[in-house]
Amino acid sequence: MTRDEKKLIIDSLTEKLKENPFFYITDASGFSVAEVNAFRRTCFEKGVEYKVYKNTMIAKAFENLDADYSKLAEGALKGFSGILFSKETSNLPAKVLLDFRKKQGKKEFRPVFKGAGIDSDVFLGEANLEVLATLKSKEELIGELIGLLQSPAKNLVSALQSGQNNITGVLKTLAERNGN
Repeated sequence: MTRDEKKLIIDSLTEKLKENPFFYITDASGFSVAEVNAFRRTCFEKGVEYKVYKNTMIAKAFENLDADYSKLAEGALKGFSGILFSKETSNLPAKVLLDFRKKQGKKEFRPVFKGAGIDSDVFLGEANLEVLATLKSKEELIGELIGLLQSPAKNLVSALQSGQNNITGVLKTLAERNGN
């Protein structure tokens, strides 16, 4: 591979990392061709992209980013490395990994989770995979926030409706709810 070809791959990977704020580095070594194809198919079906890169190219791409991924480069870029990319959901690649492992039904965990970059934060090691899978997505957090913000308004509307739409009825209803 020529220097120019390597530069094109590194530039392409840098752009992909900039476009996808959530990425997970895995090790799928030991997979047969059929298993790799099954994993890629599962990723595609779930809306996650999976690509294999050389560690040196991943490290060079990390250097081109604004965030500091040096810990991820040092801790995760050994052996065979593939990257799962997700544009919108931080926990989706973790869920894909765990679901694929369940379907395999083997005692050894493949692909192995090596590390992740989530909005410039770094997570290393297999122990973090379960934690990452339970993270709430941005949409889930916004939904919960909207629900919390709507709650006082719903209580007021409920009090108005049960208090015969006059101020004394509302005050009486609110006082009964608070146990006063």
